[in-house]
Amino acid sequence: MFDGSFQTFERVKREDTVIVIASVKNKIVMLKQKQPGSNWFYCTPSGRMDVPGEKPLAAAKRELLEETGMQAKKFFLWKKHETSGKVTSTIYFFIARDCEKVTAQKLDVGEKIKVSLISFEEYLKLADNPQSHMWETIIDSLKARLDKKYKNYLKKVIFG
Repeated sequence: MFDGSFQTFERVKREDTVIVIASVKNKIVMLKQKQPGSNWFYCTPSGRMDVPGEKPLAAAKRELLEETGMQAKKFFLWKKHETSGKVTSTIYFFIARDCEKVTAQKLDVGEKIKVSLISFEEYLKLADNPQSHMWETIIDSLKARLDKKYKNYLKKVIFG
């Protein structure tokens, strides 16, 4: 401590996470998902990096394929965020462009997922929806709604 004494603090390291904002032409891939103990909620493809030795890009591609049955022609890391405090983790945000369905979903036993395509404007409005579980990107959505330059930037990031 600052006075030279000692005290124990607890800290948990959560598995790192990938979040994928995927597009098909001019639409964003949106999931309506339910997990045990939850109500239906909206999110983009995402998941924990729970395969030993898996790199963030491989995890993002795996989650997109498992949850949607889609693959992307272009895949890149947009940004990453390292959380701090009592629970620490790194969140990797990927953009997946020009997605196409290549197989059936391969969902975990604790997932029910319905895939849909929504417009960019609908995506931004999900920031207002209490059933949206997109907390990690809500600031981007709200900023895009308030700032035309940022909106154009975000749209270019997602669609190219």
